[in-house]
Amino acid sequence: MNKSKIVIAAIVWLILIGSAVAVWRLWMQPQIDKAEKQKQEELDRQKEENTKGSSQYDHNLKLALDGFSGYAVLRSDEFAERLRQKRIRLEMVDDNANYSERLEALATGKVQFAAFPLDSLIKSSELMNKIPATAVAVIDESRGADAMVAYRDKYPNIDAIQSNAATKIVLVGESPSETLTRVVLNDFGMRDGVSNKIVPVNSADELKKRYQAAAPSGDEVFVTWEPLLSEMLNNEELHVLVDSSRFSGYIVDCLVVSRDFASKNEAVVRDVLECYFTALYEFRTDEAMAQLLIKDSKSGAPGSTGLTDAQAKKMLKQIAWRNTQENYVHFGLRNESGLNNIEDMAKKITRVLLATGALKSDPTGGDYTRVFFDKPLGQLREKAFHPGINEEQIRGMATLPSLTAAQWDTLIPVGTLSVPPLVFGRGTARLTDQSQSTLDELIEQLKSWPQYYLLIRGNASTKGNVEANKKLASDRATAAFEYLRSRGVDANRMRAVAGDLTGETSVQFVFGQTPF
Repeated sequence: MNKSKIVIAAIVWLILIGSAVAVWRLWMQPQIDKAEKQKQEELDRQKEENTKGSSQYDHNLKLALDGFSGYAVLRSDEFAERLRQKRIRLEMVDDNANYSERLEALATGKVQFAAFPLDSLIKSSELMNKIPATAVAVIDESRGADAMVAYRDKYPNIDAIQSNAATKIVLVGESPSETLTRVVLNDFGMRDGVSNKIVPVNSADELKKRYQAAAPSGDEVFVTWEPLLSEMLNNEELHVLVDSSRFSGYIVDCLVVSRDFASKNEAVVRDVLECYFTALYEFRTDEAMAQLLIKDSKSGAPGSTGLTDAQAKKMLKQIAWRNTQENYVHFGLRNESGLNNIEDMAKKITRVLLATGALKSDPTGGDYTRVFFDKPLGQLREKAFHPGINEEQIRGMATLPSLTAAQWDTLIPVGTLSVPPLVFGRGTARLTDQSQSTLDELIEQLKSWPQYYLLIRGNASTKGNVEANKKLASDRATAAFEYLRSRGVDANRMRAVAGDLTGETSVQFVFGQTPF
């Protein structure tokens, strides 16, 4: 019995000793080692802190963007130097135009700033179910860099798309090409079945392959941007149905900032804007901007030859970079006509996206001030900031010149606008209140398409006295003309014309353009 007790006691002690050793090795020693390591790391950090230089930057920030040439000033040495003088370092992060990823980076604080197409900001915000970033400046607006092209014989105008149910519109998804397409489908009466018409591809290279495989008699229409646009138009059988120079306020790029960062660092946001507009001023001449575009295009993929001089000069006509004074107008800080207010742009973009199914709901809830923040620009305005000696020009859309009767006769139809039928007093050309409301909405639509002439066509019924019907239809077209003119639409831009025997007395609104 004594021996058994001794054995048991020995076993217990061995277990206790073994457990103690295990605890020491598995827990206490690692904790001691970890504490020693942390102590040594802290000593190393202190040594490093005591022996390193002072940074020239107070703020190390990041800006998400892609390789679009409109962002060339953001990537320029001139912008970086202006920021350095303000003790700001802004690292460019290229996300290959992944807008959802870009907004997520802003929301989580991985980046503080971003370049964002306004429509993509709205769409990405709906997907995230919040608006974590806000626009503080308009960078640029497309002026022909994006276009819808098709074989001329198959698709002479936009109406031909509407009349062919088999039409497929090939474009790079989630790009300005898609925005252009949705604007066209919305305004020219093709809102239904948008998803069946649009064929998204992943890249311009994939779109090019689809074009190369297409037949002139096929049902495909293509929407793309430079430089592929010019390459496709070298084929004389193709022509432009519509490009972004014909409308305004839809394909717009903005400088966007995280709401969290902006609320905590208002002065830094203002400094970034000041540096950007000062850098942009340095490229105010066509020659300076063309050289920047060429330099910027060569800084991308290794071995890239970049833009040619001719391509860069063409791009100058297709992108409108917005300067300080123009931004004051866009943000309602200066009263000038000819440029869209950013609140109005957000509103009409959202309406098109909703009408064509790109949005399920309005992420702003109808409050379009949620997508922009005007205080930093307002502070620049208050202190009379100007980036240079010479006055910056406010450049609106060019006014259409008046046409002779012969020129009106040679006008090329572009497409018939989607306008609800006008209601008149029975047997008269008197506009009802309902018709006036319809025409008021048309006026807003016309503001978005300032580069097309408007044919107001009165069509006649075949029932009863044909000549009397023709006169009534003509009088109703004239009544619509006069109403639009009385509400500020330029009379030189419009013409009331006799229509056809369509079977009903109606008024159509057809966009037209002069022959190229």
